[in-house]
Amino acid sequence: MPIRKLNKLFYPHSVAVIGASSREGDAGNVVMHNLLQGGFEGPIMPVSRDQQAVAGVLAYTSVENLPIAPDLAVICAPPEAAAAALRDLGARGGTGAAVLLAAGMAAHIRSPAWQEAIDTARQWGIRLLGPNCMGLIVPHIGLNASLSHVPAMTGSMAFVSQSSVMSMAVLDWARQRDIGFSHFVSVGEAADVDFGDALDFLGSDAMTRAILLYIEAVHQGRSFMSAGRGASRNKPVLVIKGGRVAAGQRLAELRTGLATGVDDVYDAAIRRAGMLRVFSFGELFAAVETLGRATPLRGDRLAVLANGYGVAIMAADTLVGKDGHLAQLAPATETALAGALSGSFPGGNPVSLPTDAPPEAYADAARILLDAAEVDAVMVLHVPTAMASSTAAAEAVIQACKARKGTVLTSWMGGQSVAPARRRFAEAAIPTYDTPTQAIDAFMHMVRFRRNQEMLMETPVSLPEEFTVDAAGARRVVDEAIAAGPKTTEPAAAGGSGVPLSDAAIAAVLDAYRIPTAAAHPAETPEAAVDLACRHGFPVELALPVDSRGRSNADGTGPRLANTPAAVRDTADALLRESRDRHPEDAIHQVLVRPLPLQHATRKLRVEIACDPVFGPVLAVGEGGPAADPLADRAVTLPPLNSTLAREVVHRTRIARVLAAGDGVPAGNVEALGLTLVKLSQLVIDVPELIALDINPLLVDDTGVLAAGARMRIAPAWTLPERRLAIRPYPKELEERFRLRSGREVLLRPIRPEDEPEHYEFLSKVSLEDIRFRFFGLVRRLPHAAMARLTQIDYDREMAFIATAPHPDAQGSETLGVVRTVTDPNNEQAEYAILVRSDLKGEKLGWKLMEKMIAYCRSRGNREIVGQVLKDNTRMLRLVKSLGFTVRPVPGEDMVEVSLGL
Repeated sequence: MPIRKLNKLFYPHSVAVIGASSREGDAGNVVMHNLLQGGFEGPIMPVSRDQQAVAGVLAYTSVENLPIAPDLAVICAPPEAAAAALRDLGARGGTGAAVLLAAGMAAHIRSPAWQEAIDTARQWGIRLLGPNCMGLIVPHIGLNASLSHVPAMTGSMAFVSQSSVMSMAVLDWARQRDIGFSHFVSVGEAADVDFGDALDFLGSDAMTRAILLYIEAVHQGRSFMSAGRGASRNKPVLVIKGGRVAAGQRLAELRTGLATGVDDVYDAAIRRAGMLRVFSFGELFAAVETLGRATPLRGDRLAVLANGYGVAIMAADTLVGKDGHLAQLAPATETALAGALSGSFPGGNPVSLPTDAPPEAYADAARILLDAAEVDAVMVLHVPTAMASSTAAAEAVIQACKARKGTVLTSWMGGQSVAPARRRFAEAAIPTYDTPTQAIDAFMHMVRFRRNQEMLMETPVSLPEEFTVDAAGARRVVDEAIAAGPKTTEPAAAGGSGVPLSDAAIAAVLDAYRIPTAAAHPAETPEAAVDLACRHGFPVELALPVDSRGRSNADGTGPRLANTPAAVRDTADALLRESRDRHPEDAIHQVLVRPLPLQHATRKLRVEIACDPVFGPVLAVGEGGPAADPLADRAVTLPPLNSTLAREVVHRTRIARVLAAGDGVPAGNVEALGLTLVKLSQLVIDVPELIALDINPLLVDDTGVLAAGARMRIAPAWTLPERRLAIRPYPKELEERFRLRSGREVLLRPIRPEDEPEHYEFLSKVSLEDIRFRFFGLVRRLPHAAMARLTQIDYDREMAFIATAPHPDAQGSETLGVVRTVTDPNNEQAEYAILVRSDLKGEKLGWKLMEKMIAYCRSRGNREIVGQVLKDNTRMLRLVKSLGFTVRPVPGEDMVEVSLGL
């Protein structure tokens, strides 16, 4: 349903309470009192069959008798009556949203009556919050349409929760700490309005500066990712995910009726969407405060300034223990510090001041560290003493910060004696914390948030640029395997486990993506296995070949390593005997001998591809070998990947340390490992039939990688390749060349984040009149946030094609024109906007851009393209008419609406 209808949920002008009651404790009674006490200024209309007034407000016997159609209906009636109320509201028209509350109804959530209510709301286009939710609160408009036991204070943070009980607990907790909210929303079962909808709306809401989520399970991984990526480009989005362990996951699945997926997959999705995950509500609100007050980081190198060795050492230990980085001070910085501190500086970082250091020492040292290019943030720690004023030291730091740009965090330890200093820091908007550990945690929140935002900017392409692949060859192998496999094999979306590929087929697929493999040689007897091992060299890996039922995996007879002839003979004999014992009628009668060209510096890793029930295909990398725990130290990521994202996933585990050089051992080839991950990501994109791949071990040394053992399963594809991914890649296949009337060749392609600088130059070459035609007002320079929103788009929801050409007077390229559409959540209507450089009129560029966008919208199944054009924009009106658009006047406006049915 259209996102714009959420205005009537989050900012209604009138509210009806259906099932309003005077009986204390009833949901209808609690909601009425909350609405009246909240100070909502619009009409509040109780609907009750048997009461003339509720809470002193005139009641109406039915929806039909209401004096006006309410923007928002809060339904406190039982499930059997909810559908009828929604039907009456829909037939009357004007109601945009309804809330289905939780009180006493949890047992009926999946009942036919509730489903009828949900279907009725969808039929009439009414956005539905719930069922089984607490409701919502919007404090700055006085709206408290909830079952809350305490009101919410006004603030600028939005809180969205799946759990009604957790919502009430957080509301109570926050009120005790004077924490306010712009919106407080309980989505409950999220039959309609879900986290994606809330993120879409709140991400562009002017009253909200940060969004906080409590999640147990997500309905639609793709829409959650799209909305999360869009919102986190504009403001911090922080997430607490319940159900981290198996017991919690079972409870979450029981309560929500949804598959919760694997926790580290959620972690990867949250990170990739530019959001920040935290693990407690105290941490949640502390992180919001830090991100809201502190100057954004330019890097992750921290300098620590403290009046004493003990506190400085504790801070350094805590930082490094959390994988943080201490800045390495340059000689010039150390010289400046030694001069400013009159010889009391021993050198290095942390920078230790005397316990009785005067205020000037804090100020001088802070200024020097803030000026140092090798320092990205400064943390100032202070222990109160009788020989120096804590408040004066704080004032000195504040003055130093005013004269310099940079990130500063502080911790004045103690109690009442440092309270004035903490108050001064708060007044100066400098983050301050009770302990160094809290300050380090805050700094690491900033580091993680910055890294996640950098990942958000990465837009991997849908076609490889770093390497060439034989996708057609891989497809032939997969198609042949599916054709030869059981006809009852279910598609992956239906939960089918698929069929295994043979070792030869796996090798062919990996070879098509230029991933080196170790060839396996069949041996009919243990003696033949010994002969093969002696000819090819030790060590070798022995395994049973995978049959049509994948039994070698299921039986636990996976790959085994042997280093001597005797070990090869014993291992081969054991594998064949186990097969005979398990399947006497249908035993496997050969073993595969795979030489492993291990070098002294070889490391064993494990790389997996799996299909998560929420977020689709995922990649995981961790330690390999037969004894490795697959969950002990693995990093999970979502495709598509590029080299930057691949390096990030490698460095997120201790694998990076394992691959590092040391003790005469050369470093493992991290670039080759990263490229392998990118290739596997491309394999996921190209072969939607792939549901599982396990390369174990993937051998890595200083020369490259080798897939020494692999298992792969496939199933018939159930959707288009890109649709099963949680993140749509940059659609490189949509690029095309076009020649202007002047003969200049331009490239038409989807916009990318790195186009932002050229976009500023582009706007500078557009006339004021054309700017007015495009933005319906005079806008000469857009702020960075607005320009980022135009260039960092979600290809799943919107599209922008730009025309670029080599810059005639400088290196690089220049933007000549852009056309964009934003599609509603139902993929029915796309609204367009177009702008072409003013000096290029008559080159047919605008026509070509529109033609390309129309073809794209038609290909993705849009039903209609619409737009608004100022009446005096005659050139645009001629263009759209020539393309078949219908023009309709808008009464009382200086614009017209244009539309094209597709």
